[in-house]
Amino acid sequence: MKFYFPDSQDQVSPNYDFINEDYPLHRVRQRDDRYAHQVVKPIPYEGILVSKAIVDGSVKGAGKYSDRQKDRLYRDGVREFFRLPEGMSSLGDCGAFNYINEEKPPYEVEQVLDFYEECEFDEGVSIDHVIFGYKPEASERDVDEAWVKRRKISLDLAEEFLAAHQARQLRLQPLGAAQGWSPASYADSVARLQEMGYKRIALGGMVPLKSHDIIACLDKINDVRHEGTELHLLGITRTASMEEFWDRGVTSFDSTSAFRQSFMDERNNYHTANGSYTAIRVPQVDGNPTLKRLILAGQVSQGAAIKAERECLQTLRAYDKKQVELDEAVAALEAYLTIVDEKKKEKYSKNYRKTLDERPWDYCPCDLCKKLRIEIVIFRGTERNKSRGFHNMTVLEAKMRELRFRRPVAGAGTHLA
Repeated sequence: MKFYFPDSQDQVSPNYDFINEDYPLHRVRQRDDRYAHQVVKPIPYEGILVSKAIVDGSVKGAGKYSDRQKDRLYRDGVREFFRLPEGMSSLGDCGAFNYINEEKPPYEVEQVLDFYEECEFDEGVSIDHVIFGYKPEASERDVDEAWVKRRKISLDLAEEFLAAHQARQLRLQPLGAAQGWSPASYADSVARLQEMGYKRIALGGMVPLKSHDIIACLDKINDVRHEGTELHLLGITRTASMEEFWDRGVTSFDSTSAFRQSFMDERNNYHTANGSYTAIRVPQVDGNPTLKRLILAGQVSQGAAIKAERECLQTLRAYDKKQVELDEAVAALEAYLTIVDEKKKEKYSKNYRKTLDERPWDYCPCDLCKKLRIEIVIFRGTERNKSRGFHNMTVLEAKMRELRFRRPVAGAGTHLA
């Protein structure tokens, strides 16, 4: 089972100064910062996924790449740009969630193929249009007309994509994008994509579904899936269900879930083999909007806030070195959080004590935890948060390595290719 990590220009600086919270003077982000596959071992994924919308922008506006970064990607190709190690795959797609509210996708087939070809991707997904909902028993007559239209758009563009791909004689492996709102509609999309000639099919729009709904769709797809047809799950990470997905023909998936939980989830920020911990929020005085408003309103002394912030960080680092006891570290943390946000202090207090008491960073074998120590569980600024996200991906990789995958086979109702 191959895991592709979707790129969103997520890197960390190997020389960031966590004590003074400063970057090296002559740092150039694209040149000097490092991707997850450069800072942790074993590498936590087998491939990267890059969306055209992230690079070139979409109807929502500019992408996350500067003009110089775009030029370099197109000039050097995806392998050199990302400094990919030997054997790592690259997958391109359009980033359909970036134009989900549009009546039709904003790209033409030739534009997408140009993107894939010029950037030298190994694989590329046809243009698709995400369907808004899931009704497992509904036929075309029972759902919103827009859903039917979006599925048709996705299939029509997949057919055009494959024809243009073959006309250009590209080395790129094409993936047909399947959309649906039910097991039957997904299965029909897969059947049609196979008739066109696709051997790899990406299943889109399943992110909101429960695992049992995904399995229901895969069971129905398995009735029509040809022997040798491989499935890719777009945006799905369900470790507990991966063996079942594999048994139903899924051979790859992509997701940012483990990474993004490090700074987007309320409590499950630092992952371990057996669970997760809440990262310790120590907001920056000059970077926290709530605290800034209180200071400007005269309700909080800026000097007192800066002093409490500094003492909090110093005490946490001393606790990491076992120079102070747990209660002293918790007291320093709570003294600062009382100034910042009393409600949040109460909300997370027990979680913070548990994180500090159990010291999960002491037991983690990943390179980042060994290097950063307690800094990796402090919720504060992009370097700590992204480093914690990279750590989370090492946990996902270890969990995937423990799974036992049998060879995926088509179901009893399969039409053999």
